[in-house]
Amino acid sequence: MSMRILRIAILLVIFVIGPGAALAAPHDASGVYVVKRGDTLASIAARNGVSLGRLASANGIANVNLIYVGQRLVIPGKSGAAVAAAKPAAKAAAPAATGVYVVRRGDTLGAIAARYGTSISRLVALNGLANPNHIYVGQRLRVSGKAGAAAPKPAPKAGPAPTGGKWIDVNLSRQRLTAYVGNTPVFSAAISGGLPRTPTVVGRFRIQTKLRSTTMSGPGYYLPNVPYTMYFYRGYAIHGTYWHNNFGRPMSHGCVNMRTADAGWVYKWAPVGTPVVTHW
Repeated sequence: MSMRILRIAILLVIFVIGPGAALAAPHDASGVYVVKRGDTLASIAARNGVSLGRLASANGIANVNLIYVGQRLVIPGKSGAAVAAAKPAAKAAAPAATGVYVVRRGDTLGAIAARYGTSISRLVALNGLANPNHIYVGQRLRVSGKAGAAAPKPAPKAGPAPTGGKWIDVNLSRQRLTAYVGNTPVFSAAISGGLPRTPTVVGRFRIQTKLRSTTMSGPGYYLPNVPYTMYFYRGYAIHGTYWHNNFGRPMSHGCVNMRTADAGWVYKWAPVGTPVVTHW
């Protein structure tokens, strides 16, 4: 009779708590936790017996409210955590052998710095980054070496406007983008350029890469599915914007924000190689 009662009790526990709950570990054996839907950084910290600040610091997270499903978090103090944290990066870019890391979806400069035991300012110096908030998927970042080994090239100065063919004018004083064919404007729309602390780079460039959608992230922000992205200089891009509607005034971390429909027009109109002139 007592054995039967014990079995009933076990079945009741499983029914109330959920099957597998008693067996579910808060992290895997490597000391890395994979974020699931509904998780918060605070709940993960509490579940694993660490402070929120320590968990954020261990993973280079600047904004504790920004984590995403599938993100791999190092749990401080867990066996093998430091080794496990470095494994994904090693497979992606073999930084130990080359000293270069290839940026992946969801990366931030802070997270990369934490992963390789360095600082954001050193990564900025090593790679000549004009804006630490702007890194992009596929970008190759030096994570070791001497800061002065490869001096960054300055942004080109704006020259005279192209006289023929398609080109894009970004007027930061007017917060307006105009598409031209030769000297004839064919499209114009309000934009939001960079804020004073994160200004839009000024010069003459060309569209280098076009992505129908991409994830943009940096200290304090994580923006999935940014539409109609056109990189024209390092991490600076013209792109659609769904998170604000304050066009006509500076709002960005350096990119040229446009209404999604307007960015879509430019994306379809301008091929890779189209000149982009940004100026005040």
